Order: sequence, then structure tokens, then C-alpha cells
Amino acid sequence: MSRDRPAGNPPTAFISYSWDDESHKEWVRGLAARLRGDGVAVVLDQWELQPGDRLPAFMEAAVRENDYVLVVCTPPYKERSDARQGGVGYEGDIMTGELLSRGNQRKFVPILRRGESAEALPSWLAGKYYVDLRDCNDRERGYQDLLTTLLGTRVAPPPLGSSSARESGRRRRPVSGQDSPAGAEGPIRITGVIVDEVTEPRPDGTGGSALYRIPLRLSRRPSHEWAGLFERTWDHPPRWTTMHRPGIVSVQGDRVILDGTTMEEVERYHRDTLVLVLDKVNREIAAYEEAQRRREEEESQRGAEHRRSVEDASKRLRFDE
Repeated sequence: MSRDRPAGNPPTAFISYSWDDESHKEWVRGLAARLRGDGVAVVLDQWELQPGDRLPAFMEAAVRENDYVLVVCTPPYKERSDARQGGVGYEGDIMTGELLSRGNQRKFVPILRRGESAEALPSWLAGKYYVDLRDCNDRERGYQDLLTTLLGTRVAPPPLGSSSARESGRRRRPVSGQDSPAGAEGPIRITGVIVDEVTEPRPDGTGGSALYRIPLRLSRRPSHEWAGLFERTWDHPPRWTTMHRPGIVSVQGDRVILDGTTMEEVERYHRDTLVLVLDKVNREIAAYEEAQRRREEEESQRGAEHRRSVEDASKRLRFDE
């Protein structure tokens, strides 16, 4: 999909779902808002439709004109889609027709929201790779899986080396399990607060009720090593104030989450600590990656020298005398 889109244009996605209940509608709206904040132009009926609009025309255009269709699957959705009932049934007719006529399987992305896949995915989506966003699972991992799919940023295989490189045994190994070292793209930065995802304090007067959750956007998704080091360094930073709160930071995908603070505290205290921690982590990870790179080069050089010595010895050996 994304390869057919002009450079610089955001991917577009329509969300198909059933109105199971108000909480489900709110959940879908929250998902759409987060995707829009992450650069996906989401089309949602709750925002687009007004009294007097023609529903069939809207659904047909939404399915056919968007790059992706996100199908939020629940048991009621499956029931209505399989029975071709209501708006869900009509959208199902359009989507299956699109599949048959164009064969673009990846346009339709199942999202498992409630229930097991067998009881929530419509029959026409059975067997497809779905994104798991159920409450009982690691939703952040599922969301990042969805986001990288829509943005076209999923990890691609590295280039295949030449036959001579393969024969000499000098394949490059990935650094510490990372897709790309931090040094290849520069240090990771905090780009700002994700305003739409800041939660609200609980006005009940209980301990900690004035605190809330503040997510910060990173310039890119870090490695597991970077994330773990950031969390540990936050708990034991180079310098801190009496208002420092160990244990409130977690790194989730491309976000740093401060869970248990306020915007005022971030402005007055945590911002400076975050800058210190970010600088320390970037420097330590860069040093680690450089040391790893040097070790790999040394191993490659030793392998090449061994290969040359074997080749030289083989030229000296004669078995016909």
C-alpha cells in the first residue's frame, strides 16, 4: 500500500467496527486518536458522519479509497458480519468484494479487541495475521506492530552479501539484537509530550490522587538495551532533586511514560533529570555499540587471516610426490 502513495503523504486508514456498547465506541475513538497522533490519517464514522449523510456512500468510499481498513473484531462484529446484518454486514460485502476484485490481502488488518480469534474474526478474515489489542495482553506491543505496518516501517531483511563474502565467513552480525545501532541515526531524543494521552488526576482526595500519567515521545523506537538502561538510570540518575520519583518511568515502544507525576513537576524538576538521563544513556549505548563494532571487526579480521593462512598452506601441500 505505502509504495503506491506519493512520498510525504501520510497513510490513510478506515476503521470498521460494531457499536457493541458505549465503552467499545470510546475505545475505538481512542485508538483512532492515537493513530492520528502517530501520523496515520484515520477515517472514523464518529467524526465524519452527520445527520442527512448517505451511509452506504460513506462506507463504500471509506473502504475503497483508504490505504488500509482496520477491522476491530469482537464476537458481535463476527456475528453481524457473517450474517450480513446492518452496517457491519454491508461493510463486509464491500470488503469481500474488494478482496475478490483486487486481491489486496494486506489492505484489511484484523484487530482482535475482545474474545478469542475463532469467536471474534469474521469467516472471511479467518487465518489472517491479526493484531492483538485485548486488555489481557501486551497492548503496547500490539499497537507498535500495527503502527509500523501502517507507516511501512516494519523491519526489513538486511541486504544479502556477495558470494565471496559468504564464502569467507565475514557476514556482519546485528549489534546486540538491534535493528540499527543508535550511532547510525544519531542519539535518541525526547521530542515532546503526547498531549492527547495525558491522563487526568482522580478528584477523590486519596493518596496520590493528584498524580497522573504523562507520555513523552521519543525520536524513534529504541532497543531493549536502551530502554532497560534508561529505566535503571532514571531510578539512579547522576543528579536529582528531593522531588525525584524513582520507579515512575517506563519505556514502551517509542514512548517514555511518567506514571505518577504532574505537568508542574515535569516542568520544575523532572525535565532536567530527563535530559541528564537521556544524555548518559545515549553516551553509554554509543560506547557499547562502538566496542561491539570493534570486536566484530577484530573477529572478522582474525577469520580472514585464518582463511588466508589455510589457503597459503593448501598451495604448499602436494600429494602427488
